[in-house]
Amino acid sequence: MAATTPPPARSWYKRNEIALTPWLFLLPAMLFFAVYVIIPIGQSVAISFYQWDGLGEKTFVGTANYERLLGIGDQKMDRKFEISFWNNLKWLVLYLLAVPAGLFIALFLNQTVRGIRIYKSLFFFPFVISQVVVGLVFSWFYLPREGLLNAMLAIFGAGPVNILSDPSTATYGIIAAGLWPQTAYCMILYLTGLNAVDPEQIEAARLDGAKGRKMLWYIILPQLKPATFIAFVVTIIGALRSFDLISVMTNGGPFGSTRVLSFYMFEEALSEFGFRMGYGSAIAVILFLIMLGFIAYFLYAMWREEREAR
Repeated sequence: MAATTPPPARSWYKRNEIALTPWLFLLPAMLFFAVYVIIPIGQSVAISFYQWDGLGEKTFVGTANYERLLGIGDQKMDRKFEISFWNNLKWLVLYLLAVPAGLFIALFLNQTVRGIRIYKSLFFFPFVISQVVVGLVFSWFYLPREGLLNAMLAIFGAGPVNILSDPSTATYGIIAAGLWPQTAYCMILYLTGLNAVDPEQIEAARLDGAKGRKMLWYIILPQLKPATFIAFVVTIIGALRSFDLISVMTNGGPFGSTRVLSFYMFEEALSEFGFRMGYGSAIAVILFLIMLGFIAYFLYAMWREEREAR
C-alpha cells in the first residue's frame, strides 16, 4: 500500500481563527477607546495629586486637593463644590423624568392614527438640534419682558417672572430646557424597542383578557428592559455632565447658584480665573466616580436579571 502523507500542519492563527477574528474587528475600537478615554482618565487621576497651572512645573501635594474639596481634616468643605454637588443631585433626580416621559410619548406615537408622521417629526425635532441652540431658545423663552413664558402667564393674569435671574429658580429653568431634547432621545430609544416587541405575546395576552395597564406592565415593559437600561444610563450621564446649557443660559450665575461639577471643573482648570489643573482634575475624578457608581449598579442589576432568567 502507498504511504499516506500526513496533512500539512496548520499555523497557530488557523487553529485559533474562530476565537481571534472577533478580537481583530474589535481592536481598532479598543485602541481608540484606550487612547481617548482610558489614558485621559489615568492622566486626570495623576494630575489631581499635583498643584499645577498647566504650563509650569508640577508640585506634588498628595491628597490635598481632595481634602480641600471634601473638607477632610481641619479644612472646611469648598462651598462652590458643595453647591455644585447639590445642583448635580437636582439634575439627576429631575432629569430622570425624561425616561417615563419618553416612554409615554413613544407609546402614543406607536399608534396608527392619522398624521402620526407629523407628530413623530415634531417630537423628534429637539433631538437633532444642538444643546447651544436649545439653550438660546429657552433663554429667549424665559425673557422677563419679551419672552413667551411671561406672555402666556399674562393671559392668566400672573405677573412677570425672571426665571434665570432668580437663584431659587434658575437651576430648575435650565433643567426644564435640558429635559426637552433628552425626552426626545428617550422616545427614540423606546420607539426602537417597541418595534422589537413580540406581537405573538401581545396577541396571547389579549386572548387572556389583558389590556391597558396590565398589558403595559406585564407584557410590554419587560420586553423594553434593554431600551430602559440604555435610557437610564444615557440620562444619568447627561445629567452629571451638564455643561453646555449652563454655559449658554447663565454661565454659572446668578451668584454661582447654577454651577454643577462639570462647570466648576472648567472654571477651576481652564477659565481665565482658574488654571488650577490639579484642583480641576480632582473635581473631574469625583464626578467620574459618581458616574461609575451609577453605571456599575445598572450593569449589575441587568446581569443579575439575565442570570435569574436563565
